[in-house]
Amino acid sequence: MDKGRLEAFTDGVIAIIITIMVLDLHLPNGASFAALRTEFPILGVYALSYVNVGVFWNNHHHMLQASERVNGLVLWMNMLLLFWISLLPLVIRWMEETRFASVPTASYGAVLVMSAIAYIFLEWALVRCNGPDSKLARAVGNERKGWFSMAVYLIAIGAAFTHPGISIALYVLVTMVWFIPDRRIESLS
Repeated sequence: MDKGRLEAFTDGVIAIIITIMVLDLHLPNGASFAALRTEFPILGVYALSYVNVGVFWNNHHHMLQASERVNGLVLWMNMLLLFWISLLPLVIRWMEETRFASVPTASYGAVLVMSAIAYIFLEWALVRCNGPDSKLARAVGNERKGWFSMAVYLIAIGAAFTHPGISIALYVLVTMVWFIPDRRIESLS
């Protein structure tokens, strides 16, 4: 099966997700810097989400570059990843409308956790499809960043129920860890 179609579809869905995120932003209530300042918290979460979507897209790109083929399982695991990423605009909007209440802030972390799990499933399916001696199989294996991210996400989800600001800071931390593409894969592409 040709992986180009999967890449094109994923690129299109990611573009739509980013478009929905930006269309969900509200105009400031006035023409002053003070009016803009009231929008900073949600603009920050939008920027964080934009970078998170970019991180998933960037690593997805590198992972597919290290793969030669895809199959039906890979297609479904890719759909699972896109499903979870597509929920980001919803939880951003929920966080905004509830002024970063605990459950919406924890839900943001849950969407990130599920996106990360779906990414791992996609990676596993690609390795299975391309074989244990494939470039991708040789590149993956050490998932320290992945396990670290999962642990921090889970801590952040729990922290949302005591102080949502700590959760958001932890989400930023994980995003910063992943901002640089996965060198294991990039070095083999």
